Amino acid sequence: MEDLTKSWGCLTLSDVEGSNLKITEDEAVTEHVLATKFLTKRALNIEAIAKTFSPIWRAKNGFKIRKEGDHVVLFTFDNKTEIDKVLAAEPWSFDKHLMVFQRYDKDIDIVNMEFNMVTFWIQVHDIPGRFKTRAVAEKICGILGTVTKPTGDMDVEGDGFIRVRVTVDISKPLCRGRVISLKNGKELWVSFKYERLSNLCYWCGSLMHDDRDCELWLESEVPGFFSNRQGGSRSTATASTSRTSKPPSVVVRKTGPSPEIMRPEKEGAVSTPETVIAPNVQE
Repeated sequence: MEDLTKSWGCLTLSDVEGSNLKITEDEAVTEHVLATKFLTKRALNIEAIAKTFSPIWRAKNGFKIRKEGDHVVLFTFDNKTEIDKVLAAEPWSFDKHLMVFQRYDKDIDIVNMEFNMVTFWIQVHDIPGRFKTRAVAEKICGILGTVTKPTGDMDVEGDGFIRVRVTVDISKPLCRGRVISLKNGKELWVSFKYERLSNLCYWCGSLMHDDRDCELWLESEVPGFFSNRQGGSRSTATASTSRTSKPPSVVVRKTGPSPEIMRPEKEGAVSTPETVIAPNVQE
C-alpha cells in the first residue's frame, strides 16, 4: 500500500486529467427524507409498512423505505411537497401504534434524534357559548404546545366544539382539559378530545408506552389516570377518582351548559363528584 501511495505521488497529470472540474450542489440528486419512529415493541415488517402507506400517501414517484436503528424507518421522497402532505395529515399510526416523524437531513446521527413531537387535531369542548370562537380555543390550547393556524377553508367548528391543530410533546402525559376563569370569578372545566388517537397508557396518559409497560401499573393497585375500566374499551376513557379519603383539589360538577369547577378547600368537604374530569378519545 505504501509503494502504491508513492507511485501516485510521482504521477504527473496531463492538462485534461488535471483540469479543475467543479461540481455544484445544484447538480446533486435531491432527496427528502422523513425519519419515522414506530412506538411499538413488535418487530417491524418493512414490506407490510410499504404496502400500507403506498396507496394512502400516493406519492407521485413513490418512495423508498429503509429500516434504520431501533424501530426507526427512513422514508425517502424525491419531492419536498410529498413530505409536507404526510406531515399535514398527522397523526399517523401503524397497527394502532403511533408513528413519530422528523425531517432528516443526514447531517444528524439518528441515534441523537428525539422523536417526541406529534401534531394532533384537538377538539375543545364545553367552552361557554359567547366565548366559543377559534381565537379563544387556540388560547386555551396554547399551553399544550405549538398551535398551527388553519389554512384555506379548513373546518374548525364542530357540533359543540372548536378544533385546534396543536403540536404536542408526547413525552409528557396527555392533557385532559383546562380550568378557565371568567371575569365574574366563576371557574369552568373545558375538556379536550384527541382525534385519531392511537394506543396510549391509561395509567399515566403517556403515548410512549402502553398499559403493561407502565411503572404505575406495576406498582399501583388503584385505577389509572385515564382508566375507569377493568379490561374495557379505550374509546370510553375516563379519569378515575382516588381511593383516599382526602378530598380532591378540584372537582368538576355538571350543573349547567359548561362543567363548573368546585374547590373543596374553599367549599368544605365534598362528597363523590357528580362528574369527574374526563379525557376523551375521538375515533
